[in-house]
Amino acid sequence: MRKPSDASGADRSALILAPEAPYPAVGGGPLRTASLVEYLARRFTVDIIVFREPSAPLPLAAFTAGLARRQDVLQLPYHARHWPARAGRNLSRLLRGAPPLNDRFAGFGDALSRLLEGRAYDFALVEHFWCAPYLEQVGAVSRSVALDLHNLESVLLARTADTETAPARLMLRRFAAASAALERQWLPRFPWLLVTSRQDAARAREIAPRAQIRVYPNALPWRGVPAAEKQEAIVFSGNLEYHPNRAAAEFFARTVWPGLRARWPDLRWRIVGKNPHALRALAAGDPRIELSGPVEDAIAELARASVAVAPMLSGSGTRVKILEAWAAALPVVSTTLGAEGLEARDGEHLLLADSAEGLRRAIDGLLVSPARRASLGAAARRLYERNYTWEAAWRSLDEAGLEPVVVK
Repeated sequence: MRKPSDASGADRSALILAPEAPYPAVGGGPLRTASLVEYLARRFTVDIIVFREPSAPLPLAAFTAGLARRQDVLQLPYHARHWPARAGRNLSRLLRGAPPLNDRFAGFGDALSRLLEGRAYDFALVEHFWCAPYLEQVGAVSRSVALDLHNLESVLLARTADTETAPARLMLRRFAAASAALERQWLPRFPWLLVTSRQDAARAREIAPRAQIRVYPNALPWRGVPAAEKQEAIVFSGNLEYHPNRAAAEFFARTVWPGLRARWPDLRWRIVGKNPHALRALAAGDPRIELSGPVEDAIAELARASVAVAPMLSGSGTRVKILEAWAAALPVVSTTLGAEGLEARDGEHLLLADSAEGLRRAIDGLLVSPARRASLGAAARRLYERNYTWEAAWRSLDEAGLEPVVVK
């Protein structure tokens, strides 16, 4: 397949391949991808190819927003979600050494080649490591290709394994080892790698020392602080089916919440995010734990609480839930791992604690002091405005100068 000739300005074209629709831009993955769609749309004529789950709505919002010249959809096969079907799929993956999400998005090489026949691009962006093997199809029609690593999958899976008991721990460690092998295979082949933090940049550099590695932080569209009537509540947010979020909520419910509940008789714990069924058993029998489900405006919802909590025990990348709390000028109490990768200082922009007692004391200290809550929230808001809006994140790409590097 021919490579496109040098181009500039409006004549330049870019391709984005994403395993999920970037719009609506709700949740960490779509928000990150949407920020890159909008960055590239200001500099290139953009085409988008997205995968679609059978039950998902058609991802047409990029067209209506006027960002994409063309958008194509690759239909994923139907996967039953009940326990026996999921267990059977994961057993097959375990035997094959295929990490679940890499396996879910595999097998579309021929379909992608047919879609791209006759096309040519100056730049291509592959979203998520799960789609890294499609470098072969995307690179054939693009002068340069970047892989956007929302997480280091091997790190994410290894840390998740550490929070589990056998046999899940053994399964996750096998998937982590398989992901590490795939990272060693694919990351060195990309001329550009985007990562969320300096920590992930160091890890990626060990795997792909010759790649151009740039930190592109997770960020949010700029918005003002929502007007909200404060309630005596703490809040935890995220996709509640995502294992690190589920494990964090279960740890908090088991070790931190009982002490807070006893000391503060009117305190409520609001849990906000999609897939609330994953934590239904946790909330059962406790009317002071509220499962709010997905909301249209996460920042406005967070702004109603007194304190946001991020008691993460596993994960990779950086946590958008903390950025959303900062945008709401809400004080955050997090584990050190939960705040990993964010350019924040303990005691100035958030409070860090890694034990159940430390988390309880930090939250308790904020609940008794409205002035401390206000000062911590205001400092966090200033940090969000300075470093974690889309416009601030885009500056890191302008400084990187995503000049085409020809794929070898």
